[in-house]
Amino acid sequence: MTAPTPPSSPRVRGDRGSFVVAIDGPAASGKSSTAQWVAQRLGFRHVDSGALYRAATAVALSRAGESFDEPVALAGADEITLRPVEHSFVPVWRGAEMEEMIRAPEVTRQVSRVAQMHGVRQWVNAHVRLAAEGQHVVVDGRDIGTVVFPHADLKVFLIADPWERARRRLTQRHGRAPSDAEIADETERLVQRDSKDATQTVQAKDAILIDTTYLTQAEQVERIVSLARVFEGGESAPDADPARG
Repeated sequence: MTAPTPPSSPRVRGDRGSFVVAIDGPAASGKSSTAQWVAQRLGFRHVDSGALYRAATAVALSRAGESFDEPVALAGADEITLRPVEHSFVPVWRGAEMEEMIRAPEVTRQVSRVAQMHGVRQWVNAHVRLAAEGQHVVVDGRDIGTVVFPHADLKVFLIADPWERARRRLTQRHGRAPSDAEIADETERLVQRDSKDATQTVQAKDAILIDTTYLTQAEQVERIVSLARVFEGGESAPDADPARG
């Protein structure tokens, strides 16, 4: 299968009446959950590119197990669609929503490998752009502010200390406070993941850096919502220096 050709240039504010908020950051930085909440607050639609990478991974695993290659991943991706649900989209395969399927541990282990496949990246980027056509969106994931929407109206790059990212991920996964040993193990995995994702997790030069290590999710959401409202109005935000957190 040949990956679809992405649109020649992503839209910016004023083109087809859309406004794009692009949220990047390393794994477990809270991009997806934060973006979803921001979209709800703004009345925008959330587009989660990470869910597409996970969906492609899940289908590839179902087709060939862990021995799958890029052609297998692309062939499976061709069967995946995005379905609008409330303020977001969900990946659908063979008529069924994939939310539970894409969160499986084996998908988490393999998704970095899939995300490095050039054809899959083209496929994801094209579908994210198509999903965002003609509507106000909050988009999060890989390459969002640098490749997918380099002219997004607002770009945000979320970071947090690896230990804190690990603690948050484990708390969300298990619904309890993790032990220090558990956090240490997860921190090591995240650092390894950061190394694998280094070429795709790059802060755009005009992105606003927000360090969420000591912020609650509500606080980080409020910062992004406030910035979006200022940028949508065409004003200059007082703390919108990309070098500042």
